[in-house]
Amino acid sequence: MKPDIIKKVTIRAVPAAVLIALSAYLLKGDVWTFWTWYLLAMVLGIVTMPLTGRLFREFDDKGWMFSKVLAVVVTGFGTWFLVAVKLLKFTSLTCIGVTLACGAGCLLLGKAQHKKGIECLPVNHLDLVYWEEILFFVFFLLWTYLAGFHPAAYGTEKFMDYGFMEAMMRSTTLPAVDLWYSEGNINYYYGGQYFAVFLTKLSGTSVELTYNLMRTFVAGLAFSLPFSLIYQMTRDRMGKRAAGAVGWRRYFPQITGVVAGISVSIAGNMHYVVYGQVLPFLQKLTGQEPDSYWFPDATRYIGFNPDVPDKTIHEFPCYSFVLGDLHAHVVNIMFVLLLLGLLYAWIKMVRKKDFVLGQPGTGEFWGKQLFMPQILLAAVLLGMFHWTNFWDFVIYFVVTGGVVLFTNIVLMKGQTKWILGVTAAQAAEVLAVGTVVILPFTLNFETMVQGVAVAQYHSLPHQLLILWGLPAILTVIFVIVLLVEKLSGAKHKTIFHFMESLKLPDLFAMIMGLCAIGLVLIPELVYVRDIYENGNARANTMFKLTYQAYIMFGMTMAYVIFRLMVISYKKFLKAAAGVALILLVWTWGYFGNSVSSWFGNVQDPSQYKGLNATAFLETDFPEDAAGIRWLKKNITGSPVVLEANGDSYTEYERVSAMTGLPTVLGWYVHEWLWRNDVADLNTKSGDIELIYTSQDEKQVKELVEKYDVSYIFVGSCEKNKYGENLNHELLSSLGETVFQDGSSGTYIVKVG
Repeated sequence: MKPDIIKKVTIRAVPAAVLIALSAYLLKGDVWTFWTWYLLAMVLGIVTMPLTGRLFREFDDKGWMFSKVLAVVVTGFGTWFLVAVKLLKFTSLTCIGVTLACGAGCLLLGKAQHKKGIECLPVNHLDLVYWEEILFFVFFLLWTYLAGFHPAAYGTEKFMDYGFMEAMMRSTTLPAVDLWYSEGNINYYYGGQYFAVFLTKLSGTSVELTYNLMRTFVAGLAFSLPFSLIYQMTRDRMGKRAAGAVGWRRYFPQITGVVAGISVSIAGNMHYVVYGQVLPFLQKLTGQEPDSYWFPDATRYIGFNPDVPDKTIHEFPCYSFVLGDLHAHVVNIMFVLLLLGLLYAWIKMVRKKDFVLGQPGTGEFWGKQLFMPQILLAAVLLGMFHWTNFWDFVIYFVVTGGVVLFTNIVLMKGQTKWILGVTAAQAAEVLAVGTVVILPFTLNFETMVQGVAVAQYHSLPHQLLILWGLPAILTVIFVIVLLVEKLSGAKHKTIFHFMESLKLPDLFAMIMGLCAIGLVLIPELVYVRDIYENGNARANTMFKLTYQAYIMFGMTMAYVIFRLMVISYKKFLKAAAGVALILLVWTWGYFGNSVSSWFGNVQDPSQYKGLNATAFLETDFPEDAAGIRWLKKNITGSPVVLEANGDSYTEYERVSAMTGLPTVLGWYVHEWLWRNDVADLNTKSGDIELIYTSQDEKQVKELVEKYDVSYIFVGSCEKNKYGENLNHELLSSLGETVFQDGSSGTYIVKVG
């Protein structure tokens, strides 16, 4: 081997070796599960490359990072579909079998493409692939290490997220029995937790660890996927200049990609800069005691400061990753990023000079329009969003429509009839395909939406400016710059000529920025009605819409700053971009503030607690821990285990949440949202109290039989709620006491 090759291999091996050693040191015993998931994602991604490379063939890396997510979609969604239509059982063997079948299909596709001379592997950009893998490993490891300082699946909505996973781990059918409503199945967007369970079963790992690992896996991808997309957009915009760039300028695409990845995954918003940095600094200057900053304040600003009867939510990925929820909108981050990457790959394909559109109206023409693989896959993803996070279906159907419409304006040469006709046909196609693939979910799902209403409250202008002013102003400046550049002095000033003159990255960045602005404005006009209408009517609408706005804004800002600083010749635009970059980088400080507030002293690896999401039971529920673990170890299937019911976001339902075993009724507000039947919930709540407190043996037995209760748990929450009214003797007489804790008195009765 030549010395220069040996040197290059050695240089590449050092970072990888250091990271492997560092992960073993930081994660201790958890590192085996961490490595298992990393390697599983890598292998799945490699095997899926024939498909990914075909879809992303205009990308330098052929969609290498997107292949990991596409592999999860193909294998996981395929498994779910076959289980949901009752062709297969949801077991580890099924997950492995479907994955192997999908892998075999991809390999056959790769062989067929190789015979045709189609290259779907990034053989000419292996350095890029290597560094993408390194960056993904770094961020996956970073978030996994942090999770080990606060691993408990306890607080906020973690009981629900973890409970869904445990319920599906027990179930061989989907949807699983609702752990908080034993008479029905889960009636919520459970797709995110499903994918976590699918990967758990596929990898043979433990849900106690993979609850946390799934969210850190998504967090790693939340950096890597924006990096890949914005790197490619920047490189495309530089064109030939990228190949001839010297010095640090040749790294513009990489730098812009890193800025995008950080801005999406670990940045905060300008609320942190204003209230966490600027105002405390001014207070110090004037001799005042500076206000402390609590990181959730950045997500609870409109309606809270000042305090008005319009409580809203405006969260973003970093907050979610720190808090540790594994909710629908969190897991779906990697899927919406896949969709955005796919749409850009589609634009690059159809706008190539050698792309043959066909004569409008002919069979060849319609075949081209309706059988584009990127559009068909986008349709499947949008259909899947019904099940992973329905809000994202609505949001990204519009985003997809905008991309398709703007692209068709150019493809159809500005001919209005064909622009509208083709766009309408493709929209119908997307809806039809998306509707069909998700039928096993929608046919068994009762919507929680109660209509749309006009917003009665509106955000204060300065609040909107603080939260969204930076990306919105940047986007507006960018659009104005494009209009001036392309239309000033142009002979034809039409929408078609404007769109045709735009470079593809500029067009795509403009679409993302404008869509994000629209998502911010919609809650100021209308909101989706649900049970939270009294006091925080706009909260859920603003939450779900602006969450996606934040993701698109993060990538748009990174690209626009590069575009204005590097491509523009106007000094004032370069200066404006420089100021924007300073402010954007300033928001990254939110990460450090939130990490230190939530996780503690992460600089000390000895304080790492591990990834076990249930370890808190021994400290927070010492009376119940042994009983809960007994149930999890000894009970198979999903028999009903009765426990005291309570309000949402409380310690109640710790048994069902930690075991996945269904109880008669769980968190009240959640079931109210999912079922919208208050009378039924109140009846169940009263019946549970009667079982625990009634002295009428016949009545208790009838209720136990009515709800098919197999086990009755009597522990801390039951004692606190019912106190002296607990009918211990009657409960014990119903069957065999299969567990009893001698120190705490907690016991479990198996109903005879």
